[in-house]
Amino acid sequence: MRVQRVPETNQEAEPVIQRLHKNQSRFFAALLTLVVPFALGAQTLRRPVIRQAIDENNLHRLAGNTRPEVRTAADAGAVADAFAMDHMLLQLQRSSEQEQAAQTFVQQLHDPKSPNFHKWITAAQYAQSFGLAQQDIDTVTAWLRSHGFTVNAVYPNGLTIDFSGTAGQVARAFHTSIHYLDTNGQRHVANISDPEIPAALAPAVVGILSLHDFSPRVMRKAHPAFTYGSGDSTMWALTPTDLATIYNLNPVFAAGITGKGQTIAVIEDADAFSADDYNTFRSTFGLSQYTSGSLVTVHPTPIGGGVACTDPGTRSGDDGEATLDAEWASAAAPDATIALASCASTRSTWGGLIALANLINSATPPNVISVSYGECEALNGAALNTSFRTLYQQAVAQGISVFVAAGDEGAAACDAGATGATHGIGVSGWASTPYNVAVGGTDFGDTYSGTVATYWNSTNDSNFGSAVSYIPEIPWNDSCASTLLASALGYSSGYGSSGLCASADARRYSLLQVAAGSGGPSGCATGAPLSSGIVGGTCQGYAKPDWQSVAGNPADGLRDIPDVSLFAGTGIWGHYYVFCYTNTRNGGAACTGDPSTWAGAGGTSFGSPIMAGIQALVNQKTGSAQGNPNSVYYRLASGSAVCDSSGGDNPSSACIFHNVTLGDIAVNCGGSQNCFGDTGGVSIGRRAQPVLNGALSVSSDSYSPAFATAAGWNFATGLGSVNVANLVNNWPQN
Repeated sequence: MRVQRVPETNQEAEPVIQRLHKNQSRFFAALLTLVVPFALGAQTLRRPVIRQAIDENNLHRLAGNTRPEVRTAADAGAVADAFAMDHMLLQLQRSSEQEQAAQTFVQQLHDPKSPNFHKWITAAQYAQSFGLAQQDIDTVTAWLRSHGFTVNAVYPNGLTIDFSGTAGQVARAFHTSIHYLDTNGQRHVANISDPEIPAALAPAVVGILSLHDFSPRVMRKAHPAFTYGSGDSTMWALTPTDLATIYNLNPVFAAGITGKGQTIAVIEDADAFSADDYNTFRSTFGLSQYTSGSLVTVHPTPIGGGVACTDPGTRSGDDGEATLDAEWASAAAPDATIALASCASTRSTWGGLIALANLINSATPPNVISVSYGECEALNGAALNTSFRTLYQQAVAQGISVFVAAGDEGAAACDAGATGATHGIGVSGWASTPYNVAVGGTDFGDTYSGTVATYWNSTNDSNFGSAVSYIPEIPWNDSCASTLLASALGYSSGYGSSGLCASADARRYSLLQVAAGSGGPSGCATGAPLSSGIVGGTCQGYAKPDWQSVAGNPADGLRDIPDVSLFAGTGIWGHYYVFCYTNTRNGGAACTGDPSTWAGAGGTSFGSPIMAGIQALVNQKTGSAQGNPNSVYYRLASGSAVCDSSGGDNPSSACIFHNVTLGDIAVNCGGSQNCFGDTGGVSIGRRAQPVLNGALSVSSDSYSPAFATAAGWNFATGLGSVNVANLVNNWPQN
C-alpha cells in the first residue's frame, strides 16, 4: 500500500473445531491397527527409571533455572509463605531409549518410504509409547502430595504434571525461596536460586518449567526512530493484497486453495482487543469475499480436563500481538478458521504455554499452530527447553505443523531489547527444536538498490495494494552493525572507532539496538551455562536433523535456524506491516479512513502466522495434515528450485525459494563474547554508558559477521522466502 465483507462475527470455538475435525477420530481408529504394533514394541521401553528410595537429605540441583534479573533487580524480600503458586508445570524425563524411539518414529512418519509414513497418532498413543512409566508418575505425584501440593492433572502425554501450592511449600520441597523483584519499573516474583529435588527423582524429573512471572518476548517491533532517506519520500505499508502479489499467492487463491476447511491456531496469553478489528481488517483489504473465513477464541482444555485455562482478557497487554497474529494468518489463508488459543498466566507459568500444552493435548487439536513469542535457550533453563522439544515432537507425531518466530535479535537472542549484544551468539529455545519451522525475517532491497519505482505502483488499488511483483530481499536488520545500512549512510563499516556504531548518527537515529531477524546454531538446548545467558558450561545444542543437510548449511552437527523467512521490516528501509488494532492506550490507532493511519510494525511475529496460513493452503491442496513440513521444504530446496533473490525473479519462474544473498543480521555489541571491533569507549552526556560499537562476529580476532547471507541456505534467512504458488503446486501428494 502506498502511504501518502459484511461484518463477520466471533463464533463459539468448540463446535467449529469439532466440525472441522469430525472425521479425525475415525481416521485414527482406522490406523490404530497399524500403529499399535509399533506402540506395543515401544511399550517395553516404558520401564520405571526411579530405582532408589527418596531421601530428602540427598538432593539434586536443577542447574540453570534462575532468572538473570535475580542478580540485577532490586530484591524486595520474600513473599509470604501463603503466597499462591498456581499451576506449576513439572516436566518429566523419559529414558534415553524412549527418546531415541520417539525420534525414530517421527522420522518414519515423514519418510515416504516408511510403512509409518503420515500415520499420525493421538496424544494417548504418544503417551503409551513415549510417556513416563505409570509407576514413576505415581511416585512423583505421591512425593508432591507429601509436601502438601495439589496435583491438578497429569497431561495425556504422560510427560507433564500440573500442580499448585504455596511459596512456603515450594521452599520446603524445592529448597528455593520466592521473592519480589523490582526491575524496569515493574514488580515480579521469582525463585532466587536453582530448585533442588531428591536425587532419587532426578532420573524421572527435568524440572519445573518456571517459578516466576516473567513473560517471554513478543517478536514484534515498532517503527524505528529513523527511516533511511525518508524526508518527503513515500513509505510503503504492506497489506494483504501486497503480500499476495509479492509472494505469489494469487494463483492458488484463483484455483480455490484459500484455506477452506482448515484451522490455524495462534498461541497467546491475551485475547484480541476487539473482534471488530479483525472484521475491519478483512473488509478493508478485500478478504471478506472469502466467506468461510472466521475468527474463534478458545481457552483449551486437554483430554480429561483438570488443567485450568482461564480467559485472560486483555490484561497482559499482549492483545496487540493476538490481534496481528489472527489478522495476518487470515491474510495468507482467508477462508480458514483462525482459532485464537489463549490462557491467563499464573504467578509461575506463562499463559501461552498453558494454551499450547492444552491445545496439543486436546481432543481435536488443529493441524497448524503459530507461536510468535520466544526467549533464548540459555535463559529458558533445561526444563522449559525440554518442554518445547517434547511438545513440538508430540505435535508433529499427531500431524500438527508448528511455526515459531525465529526472533528479532539477530544472533544475539539473549540480548533482547538491549542497546547492544553482550552475551554472544544464542538463539531462541522456542524456535530451535528439530520439530518446528523457525521463521526468520527479511526486508525489501529496493530502497537500498534505488529501484523502488520498479516494484511499486504510484497509486493504490481498491484493496490498498500497490506492489507490482516479487521484490528482491535483504535480511531485516535495524542495527548500526548492518553492512548495508552502514554503506548507505556513508560508512566503510558498522564497527570500530570510525564505523557507524561509533558515530553521532548511530545515537541520533537510535541505531544502537539489538534488532534484526534471528538466526544461528542451537547452543544450549540441554545443560546449563556457567554465566546466565551465555552459551557455555554444560550447554549442548540440538543435533542436526537429517533433513537439514542442504547446500549452504554448515557441517556443524547442530540444528540451525531459521528454516524460511518472510518480510519483517519495521520501516527503516521504508516498508512495514499495517494491521487493525484500535487499543489506543497500548499503541494502537483508530481503523478509520486510509490504512496509512492504522497501527504498523514489523518483526518475525508477522512471518510465523503467515507461514502457518501458507501451510493451511498446502493441507487443503493435499487433503491431509503434514506434521513437520521442514522435511519437504529442504527436499524441495535440494531439487534446485531456488533462485537468487537479488535477481527479482518474477512469479511465473520456477522458484520455490528466493535465496537472499545480500546483507547480514549482525548487531552491535560490546565485551568479549563473539564481539569484534568494540573500542570499549563510553558515550558523553548526562549518563555515561558503554558505546557498544563492535559487531557480533563468529570470530573475536577478525570480522566474520554473525551472520551474513550466502548462496544456498544461510543463518541470516535460512532457505529464504517462498513463492507460494510454486510451493503449493510442487508439494508431493501423499
